[in-house]
Amino acid sequence: MSEQGSPRHQRAQARRDPTEWHGQRIVTETDLGAVFPEDDADRRRRVSMRRILHGVVLVLLLGLVIAAVYVALGVARGDIGTGAPEAVPEPTSTCPAGPFDYQDPSAITVNVYNSTSIDGLAGIAAEQLRGRSFAVRDIANRPVDRTGMTAIIVSGEAGRANAFTLQRTIPDSIYVADEREDRTVDVVLGSGYAGVVPPERIDVTPAGLSCAPEEGPTAAPTAP
Repeated sequence: MSEQGSPRHQRAQARRDPTEWHGQRIVTETDLGAVFPEDDADRRRRVSMRRILHGVVLVLLLGLVIAAVYVALGVARGDIGTGAPEAVPEPTSTCPAGPFDYQDPSAITVNVYNSTSIDGLAGIAAEQLRGRSFAVRDIANRPVDRTGMTAIIVSGEAGRANAFTLQRTIPDSIYVADEREDRTVDVVLGSGYAGVVPPERIDVTPAGLSCAPEEGPTAAPTAP
């Protein structure tokens, strides 16, 4: 017996050939392809299906990105809420209701401003207020965005009682608050100003301040 046909040689060759196992040949994918050749139409169909699947996945991903951007913009603008709806607060009046007591005019420091084109109006009003014992400090011009009014009384929170006293002195005046911390009061005169109330007609009954029907940024006078 030749060495090539010996069992030892066959076992060694089987170990070297991965397609054989104990003398039996293992059928591989290559062998199956040779027996059952792939049809070109099937291959093209599978390639087409993979391309369609990839396209659908890309369209879905693009749609998700667009939806995420839309939601983010909606949240940023406030069009889309992220939590439970907040309760709408009841409307409240911003005009101080008081009641405020009528103050001693001699203890009130007043700045008088003319918002009109009438020359000397602030000086005339200042003399009238001095005649009622108010301490007039500044007299100047001061533009405002409101026309046709009598006067605007301006003060901070600490000067509301003083502003009330001036409102009782100047009829038809309206009150506007600012952020000052002292008790001084500004009087900004309009074209409707016609003087102060006679002393015997001043109502000293405690009450609240009188504000414009609709207060807004345009109602507040600008700094001189």
